[in-house]
Amino acid sequence: MKVVNVGLIGLGTVGTGTLRILQRNSQEITGRTGREITVTRVAVGDLNKQRDADLEGIVLSGDPMDIARDPAIDIVVEMIGGDDIAKEVVLEAIRHKKHVVTANKALIAVHGNEIFALAEKHNVAVTFEAAVAGGIPVIKAIREGLSANRIEWLAGIINGTCNYILTRMEQDGLGFAEVLSDAQALGYAEADPEFDVEGIDAAHKLTILASIAFGIPLQFDKLHIQGISEITIEDIEYAKELGFRIKHLGIARSSDAGIELRVHPAMVPVDRLIAGVNGVMNATLVQSDAVGPTLYYGAGAGAEPTGSAVVADIVDVVRSMGDIGENSGASPVPQLGFLPGSMPDRQIVPIEDVETAYYLRMKVINRPGVLAAITKIFGDSDISIATILQKSHGANNTEVTIIMLTQIALESNLNQAVTHIRKIDSVTSEIQSIRLENLA
Repeated sequence: MKVVNVGLIGLGTVGTGTLRILQRNSQEITGRTGREITVTRVAVGDLNKQRDADLEGIVLSGDPMDIARDPAIDIVVEMIGGDDIAKEVVLEAIRHKKHVVTANKALIAVHGNEIFALAEKHNVAVTFEAAVAGGIPVIKAIREGLSANRIEWLAGIINGTCNYILTRMEQDGLGFAEVLSDAQALGYAEADPEFDVEGIDAAHKLTILASIAFGIPLQFDKLHIQGISEITIEDIEYAKELGFRIKHLGIARSSDAGIELRVHPAMVPVDRLIAGVNGVMNATLVQSDAVGPTLYYGAGAGAEPTGSAVVADIVDVVRSMGDIGENSGASPVPQLGFLPGSMPDRQIVPIEDVETAYYLRMKVINRPGVLAAITKIFGDSDISIATILQKSHGANNTEVTIIMLTQIALESNLNQAVTHIRKIDSVTSEIQSIRLENLA
């Protein structure tokens, strides 16, 4: 039996999980591939650090380029993260005709077009299932399982940190800052949480999903990105009263105007399956023309859930290799699901041209004519109001919180209306707006 030699670059949480699975399930993996898969080299940042992994027979290196250039290595598994050193290592591995498996969403979202072009030139595979939604095989499901379908839209809870924070805010009645502090103590959020809570991590993942779903180039720089730091417990309570739940979503939608790519908080009807996805769990809902809606749910992070996806990619690569050194080319499935040059580069719809419904919240002085002035501005901006709630507070009810749900409207029209409403003297607070997504 021929042996496939694997080099791991990075032995953090995911790297350790990957190594454990390869070692523990070696018999099953060999039965699925017909090959013995052996980790022979591992590159780490600190050679002296004690690690919770069985490293017997494995050569440790402090330089990831050692693995990228080692002629005995067949598959390089990159798990160091970021898009600087990781990019150089991956490109070097491809130049040395090695297949690459990565869990690095930033690398693929930002540099994937360049990486895939080089991989095609050198006839090697680059796989990245673990880059999106951890252990959920959503990339394979869209790229292969739904290949007979035209994808209409997808919406995903694809960042566990944001989902955990919003869940705790709703269930425990706590504010954003307090829950974020708890999430950091539990290890769900980093010491610097901006990457997660401001939507950048989810945007990297949505970039990849949209490219696979619609056959478009990876275009991270064209996404609309908004995080959850401005969501208040007030908004969560009013959403519940109105029959909605606030979730942080990545949304990609195909329309006659082009492709919408947006990451932001959204109010979702409570009876939608995705609205019930809580804690650190991930889920992606995909609407296709033939099969209809399909939902992919599971653990979006963690050592072994993400390691499971990495090992599944290794298995796919090994199955495609033929005899080692002979016909050991790339997988017959295109990296992003579509053959290069087979699909037109469709327009990315600017956020100002997106149409959706909205929730708005503002405080005003309780005096005659204020509500009429606000609704007139909406009417002048071609926005119809679906629901209005008023909540009186303050001494003698001198101040009122107004909550509105609009019908579907153009984002630029809403922005215009909000600009005019801010100029009304009786409006005493910032105007909170959250998009409504029916997902039906």
